[in-house]
Amino acid sequence: MRRFAILLFALLGLSACAMPDPVWAPDEAVERARFSASGPSSLTLFSVINVKSGNGGHSSLLVSAPSERVLFDPAGSFNHPRLPERHDVIHGMTNAAVDFYIDYHSRASWRVVRQDLVVSAEVAETALALVKANGPVPHAYCANSIASILRELPGFESIRTTMFPENLQAEFAKMPGVVTREYHDEDPDSNGYILARGI
Repeated sequence: MRRFAILLFALLGLSACAMPDPVWAPDEAVERARFSASGPSSLTLFSVINVKSGNGGHSSLLVSAPSERVLFDPAGSFNHPRLPERHDVIHGMTNAAVDFYIDYHSRASWRVVRQDLVVSAEVAETALALVKANGPVPHAYCANSIASILRELPGFESIRTTMFPENLQAEFAKMPGVVTREYHDEDPDSNGYILARGI
């Protein structure tokens, strides 16, 4: 019985690390959705945190470079028909799309922590290249993949790799100049299909 339990645990572990089906939007859709934000270049870490336990459920990284603003949403469930995705990189992240992303995750049992950090144009462009080159991320590796990418950026070498979004949030908070905001609403957990207008 013990041997069966060990084998079952191993199989479950392997399935949890399985690569998701690749998503690759066509060139025309990506080019049509391309968006560059005004203002300084920045990196924004989103952490979805359980209200009761304080444990993290998901991490994502918004990269706002001079050439384009994209969301690296590793192994995430977020999608919208007008926001084309390529291997966990979501294009067309206008202000309305960012607001929709936050609202999509914020609900009665989950709060969203947003941490913004102004960076140089060079750092932002490097981050953009890294997330685009990363490829699809296995389930449960969201925080780990983001931490690994951040560690490759100048000035972010002190970020520790972790599997836990709340730990990555704490690491990112140590960076000088980080501005933190939190979002929490009372939407039910089973809020069904949300249609974001204006995106």
